[in-house]
Amino acid sequence: MISCLCVGPKNSGKTMLLTSIQYPDSVNFTSHSVNTVGTNIFTINYVPSAEKKPLKKNAKKSITVRELGGEMAVMWKNYYTEAVNKIIFVVDTSNLCQISCAGVLLYSILVEPRLQKTKICLVLTKMDYAYRQMRNEALLMLQIETLKKQIPQDITIIEASAITKEGLDQITEWLFN
Repeated sequence: MISCLCVGPKNSGKTMLLTSIQYPDSVNFTSHSVNTVGTNIFTINYVPSAEKKPLKKNAKKSITVRELGGEMAVMWKNYYTEAVNKIIFVVDTSNLCQISCAGVLLYSILVEPRLQKTKICLVLTKMDYAYRQMRNEALLMLQIETLKKQIPQDITIIEASAITKEGLDQITEWLFN
């Protein structure tokens, strides 16, 4: 059963991000991926370490994440079921032209009646390519502060890079809590 979806515009870095979380040593500055046409399935395992908080009693030790390609955004709604309780929404912060498209896609998720109780993780990717001000510009363009006041969903914002591994631990913690 799939309890988490990973979505976002094409070329936002979904595949590389999830690959880097699933197999941390497999992604580096020479890595590349191709656009996902269809879906990918990733199994994210919880790996306890000294600095990580222990899992809650009866918590899952692994989570299956279905990545839906950006090319098939018009079909995403077919994957919204009661079993989906978390969505990772990925935005490429190094591509300001893509952010308005990302906003439209994000808004369509937030107004979906079947997703009103879903937790959303807004991942600002490719932070290794973007300059820091782009994060603020991306959040302004997406009107996140206004949205947070108007929607029932809980939105967590995480800055991440599949290459430098920045934010990957935060995404994993979000998945398992």
